[in-house]
Amino acid sequence: MFFLPSSTPTVICLRRVGLTAGQFMARWMLPVLLSACASKMPPLPTSPQTTPAAKSAPAPMTAPTTVPTVTATTPEAVPLADRRSQRVPVPWSDLPGWDNESMPQVWAVLLSNCERPGPLMAAVCPDVRRLTLATDTEQKQWLMQRLQPHRIENGQGESSGLLTGYFEPVLEARRVPSSGFSIPLYQPPAGLKSGQPWFTRQEIDTLASAQAALHGREIAWISDPVDAMVLHIQGSGRLRITEGDGRVRVVRVGFAASNEQPYQSIGRWLLDKNEIKDASWPGIKAWIQRNPPKAQALLWVNPRYVFFKEEAITDASIGPRGAQGLPLTPGRSIAVDPQSVEYGTPVWMVSPGPTQALQRLVVAQDTGSAIVGAVRADLYMGTGAAAGELAGRMKQPLRLWALLPRVQ
Repeated sequence: MFFLPSSTPTVICLRRVGLTAGQFMARWMLPVLLSACASKMPPLPTSPQTTPAAKSAPAPMTAPTTVPTVTATTPEAVPLADRRSQRVPVPWSDLPGWDNESMPQVWAVLLSNCERPGPLMAAVCPDVRRLTLATDTEQKQWLMQRLQPHRIENGQGESSGLLTGYFEPVLEARRVPSSGFSIPLYQPPAGLKSGQPWFTRQEIDTLASAQAALHGREIAWISDPVDAMVLHIQGSGRLRITEGDGRVRVVRVGFAASNEQPYQSIGRWLLDKNEIKDASWPGIKAWIQRNPPKAQALLWVNPRYVFFKEEAITDASIGPRGAQGLPLTPGRSIAVDPQSVEYGTPVWMVSPGPTQALQRLVVAQDTGSAIVGAVRADLYMGTGAAAGELAGRMKQPLRLWALLPRVQ
């Protein structure tokens, strides 16, 4: 085993970014030290460039703080091909809360993002790795000089949207059905085709032909149909699974495919029917406990059905993989509409609550069937019941700024 002296700059940095020495040695030390030995860190530029005039930002949801304004030459707007979003360059001083951001947390998620950055961020990743041992001030200065904030708007120029939350549930499961464990989690059936609608949730539960197609595709069995619905909506989860021989293991089930049916919110349906006033998962479960005969019909309101693949868990601290192909970071990874925000994009996110007031840098690393539109995000909250409680109640206003590499 390799040990680092406790007083070295590397260990000091590890404490700042929240990594263990073993994790850092495995993932980052070699390229960082090779780069540091090969060349000196070039000085950060001090002379500002000129930014073209941009239209005024809407009134912030919270009072912006004062930060040094760093400007650069960028296009006035960067609309995507399908016009779901447009981006308007703004100064860093437009970002509420930016001067209070935690660089250790930011750098940890940026380093992770650089494992698979995509074409948008690939060019800046060498600098991200090189600056791992830099000071907070140097890291923040680099961000402000290398990246340009762009306010994200929809096609009508609206910059306000919706933030929700999601999580990774942990469920008890059995490898074979038994008393109290009768709800199956399936692998994709043979012949399932992407983009082609398959049986609805109700048809999967009731039609012999659908059941025949899924026979033998069971991964595990759980006890609660509502928990199964939660797992389908979250897209992944952990199973504390009892094998046929009595051994207990923890595995992950991740999204493999869907039946390509549209998602319908059962919480929204209950609200529209004036059945509940609290559409969080705790509120929905409470309604089902009061109305057990209506539970199955409620679940059939959502025709979308998700199929899973089983994955081993080698490190319990690592989250599930998002659509970008990287493990999600609690509180720092968001699901987005990929036709509005590209995977791997650092994003400044501001939301005033009421569940949780947020002003922080996050990275677009996942998506979901209900995440559609320019200013729309789903914040990954982590694993387990506490994360689920918070995620289930998060539904609040949102504003986003994409932090894009400057035109060189």
